[in-house]
Amino acid sequence: MRVQTLPVLTLRGSPREQGRQHGEALRGEVAHNLEVYLRRFLTDGRLTPGEVERRAAAYLEVFTRESPRYREEMEGIAEGSGRTLLEIAMLNGRYEILYSAYSAIGMAEAAGGCTAFAASRAVTADGHLWIGQTWDWIPGVRGVLVDLEEDGLRILAFTEAGIAGGKIGMNAAGIGLVVNGLLSNLDDWARLGVPFHLRTAGILRSRTLAEAVARATEGVHACSANFLIARGGGTGSNGAEDVVDLETSPAGWVVHTPTDGMLAHANHFLQPERLAIWQPLREERSSTYLRCERMAQLLAERTAAGPLTVSDLEALLRDHHGRPDSICRHPNPRLPQEERSETVFAVLMDLDALEMRYAAGAPCAVPFRTLSLV
Repeated sequence: MRVQTLPVLTLRGSPREQGRQHGEALRGEVAHNLEVYLRRFLTDGRLTPGEVERRAAAYLEVFTRESPRYREEMEGIAEGSGRTLLEIAMLNGRYEILYSAYSAIGMAEAAGGCTAFAASRAVTADGHLWIGQTWDWIPGVRGVLVDLEEDGLRILAFTEAGIAGGKIGMNAAGIGLVVNGLLSNLDDWARLGVPFHLRTAGILRSRTLAEAVARATEGVHACSANFLIARGGGTGSNGAEDVVDLETSPAGWVVHTPTDGMLAHANHFLQPERLAIWQPLREERSSTYLRCERMAQLLAERTAAGPLTVSDLEALLRDHHGRPDSICRHPNPRLPQEERSETVFAVLMDLDALEMRYAAGAPCAVPFRTLSLV
């Protein structure tokens, strides 16, 4: 079992200053991720270095057009890490570069396999709103937890070394985000829409659920993605509880809400017919269906026995039913090396207490640690 340390960085100052702090602290990790992705672009996406550079340059223009603030942070990361801005743009646009390639060749397994859930106050033992997920991805990719502040709003988030903002996390207003990669036949990097990582950063900067939903859905989508967003009792909250799951695609988006206070999602559209799309998954019953069904089953069984405790929530993410392609995922020896994925990060977020419990690797082997925004 590969166990890695997960740095925790406190980033303050202007976007450029925060980016520079990120780059300086993670210089080696940024270089490592560049090496990993350049290799996987070729082996997974069948993309030559020249083609990757062309797409990265196109997305650098998109970041500049859509968010000068985000571009400033990327510039700071480049300066701090000693890499070129184009290299950092490649990391920040890697979702669109890789996922459109996955869709084109039907490489579902290589797209990783995140399993997410939400549990409302009505079904938890402490009466708090919880969301969580396993983040299954390329073995060896270097991650980081960032504690940052923007316009007085504190944010605690997970991201990859070299990628600005955050992709999974929560803020002091009680907004929380977990994500799932999705594939559709319409995914195409060349649409040059609002990039996935710019969307997640925007969601985590939001102070209201309406603002977060807008960040997830507005503008053109080049590739499909799922955003499970919740609002707990953070600063400025009226105490109301809100949970929405947004399946987005180039064809539009669909909203799902909890049933009996619970919601589960993995790496497939729950109702693709509503968007008139089809999913280029290699197996009709691939692991995404099994993981989603298993998460929903575990939530139902455990709540039938009583309210969900923190130990119950941790057990959800440690589940090995269907191993290796389980919720707590391990490399599948039946797949080629370049197509294997594993749980790189697992997280539980209490959006009322504003606490994050995380494991820097497969939670069956790595203990959960706690960080707080309070």
